[in-house]
Amino acid sequence: MLRTHTCGELRPDHIGQTVTLCGWVQRTRDKGGISWIDLRDRYGITQLALEEGVETQELREAARNLGREFVLQVTGTVAERYSKNPNMPTGEVEIRVESLRVLNPAKLPPFLIEDETDGGDDLRMKYRYLDLRRNAVRRNLELRSKLAQQVRRYLDEQNFIEVETPVLIKSTPEGARDFVVPSRMNPGQFYALPQSPQTFKQLLMVSGFDKYFQIVKCFRDEDLRADRQPEFTQIDCELSFVEQEDILNIFEGMTRHLFREVKNLEIGEFPRMTYADAMRLYGSDKPDTRFAMQFVELNEVAQGQGFPVFDAAELVVGINANTCASFTRKQLDELTDFVRRPQVGATGLVYARVEPDGTVKSSVDKFYSQEALQRWKEAFGAQPGDLLLMLAGPADKTRKALSELRLELGQRLGLRNKEDFRPLWVLDFPLLEFNEDDGRYYAMHHPFTSPKPEDLALLDTAPGQVRANAYDLVINGVEIGGGSIRIHDRAVQARMFKLLGFSEEEAQAQFGFLLDAFEYGAPPHGGIALGFDRLCSLFGGADSIRDFIAFPKNNSGRDVMIDSPSPISGAQLKELSIETKVEEGK
Repeated sequence: MLRTHTCGELRPDHIGQTVTLCGWVQRTRDKGGISWIDLRDRYGITQLALEEGVETQELREAARNLGREFVLQVTGTVAERYSKNPNMPTGEVEIRVESLRVLNPAKLPPFLIEDETDGGDDLRMKYRYLDLRRNAVRRNLELRSKLAQQVRRYLDEQNFIEVETPVLIKSTPEGARDFVVPSRMNPGQFYALPQSPQTFKQLLMVSGFDKYFQIVKCFRDEDLRADRQPEFTQIDCELSFVEQEDILNIFEGMTRHLFREVKNLEIGEFPRMTYADAMRLYGSDKPDTRFAMQFVELNEVAQGQGFPVFDAAELVVGINANTCASFTRKQLDELTDFVRRPQVGATGLVYARVEPDGTVKSSVDKFYSQEALQRWKEAFGAQPGDLLLMLAGPADKTRKALSELRLELGQRLGLRNKEDFRPLWVLDFPLLEFNEDDGRYYAMHHPFTSPKPEDLALLDTAPGQVRANAYDLVINGVEIGGGSIRIHDRAVQARMFKLLGFSEEEAQAQFGFLLDAFEYGAPPHGGIALGFDRLCSLFGGADSIRDFIAFPKNNSGRDVMIDSPSPISGAQLKELSIETKVEEGK
């Protein structure tokens, strides 16, 4: 080894020892008679001291020529610091340098490699290998590593076996867009990168593996946002001979284990809520339950009073912002502007204040008597000092807009504490959703999800009413994972494909291998996949999964560090039997 200790290791117990450290120059300070160097590695920072009259002139001159991020090997004696730094683990000691060797000089970095850097996102992504030297970024990846270790530990104790599944697979028409890979040996044919190992993990159950998992890369060619990357990682699991309750208990246990071992937290109950209730009370299938503000539907008390916006609406719905009646007109205008943003989509906002004397003052007073407004107050269960906020319009669109307003208000009021963790199981999703444009049903999750046994008869008569034997784990308004009990009967699976618009020939061409496998004694089985990147960002208190990925893509799906994606040569295209034609403006 080029070093005897790391830069985060030395303590007063080491005083008097001769040690050798290696690392990067964080900063230098020269006071004439004495100079200091902060030497950094993954483990911490140690101060090096060079004093006039003690070290040779040659050694002090070499130290003066050091720049930020030079790579050094230093040997010296551990000594007590004159001026101790209680904010550093190594702040009581320093190294009195006896020899110094530059292992590699460095250009001046394009941004400060400090916790508080001056580099913008684009610049740091271009030089990601330098950004990864910063403590804040490294700690994120250390957290990711610890989470992965604890996931494996828990699942191993539960007798799961880790199995790798293929990365080059068959393209399927359901779900998001596939990334495709041309096959040189099979001209004109393509592999796809897996959006998930779904069919393979079901085949492992047919194979009798009983309990499978892997921490696996998945790929989806879709538009990006803070919690989405073109390649992402999930904790993928499947179990045989289980019911929904078994899976909920095992993975509730895993979640508790991770919080206990990684964050030293014991989290509370895991309440359960149906999809229908989540949409009715929160307008979202992943509700943030750290704060209240459940939806109150107002059609009965708000319509029929001559206010056209409410009278013409399919749904009038609102939330009670407790104690917020003191909001200024400027604050209310900001909320109105927020709901009118295109990505929220409401046309306006109606508000009402409950005054100290119990009367209600509304922005639409001219349409409503005080008696009518009191009925609003009763519907909300409002008290003096409360602020009532209401939207109206098409039911689904209005619920979505009010959900966005609720979250925005929760953020402004400081109700979304990142260290307050509220898990929730959302159950009984619809099995199918109808697309008006295509005039057909699509699987809400995927085509292998089993219907609730009691709803099976509705597949032919009322498919839109069939509930899925599916479940999502939601924490703080983030969908951490989702899964289902799977179809394991060939006849039911074929029936499902038919309902989704597949002909028998198409179903056989796309999924014949799975249908055939079901004829060889497929056990009842089910599983779950948890978004590992999202779990990391939740534990790390960040909004973006990008902070927990070593080499992420930007919002355009590009790796600006290696400049990818990029064109390939004509010779490569010819070898792959591919011609490209890019339309103007694309």
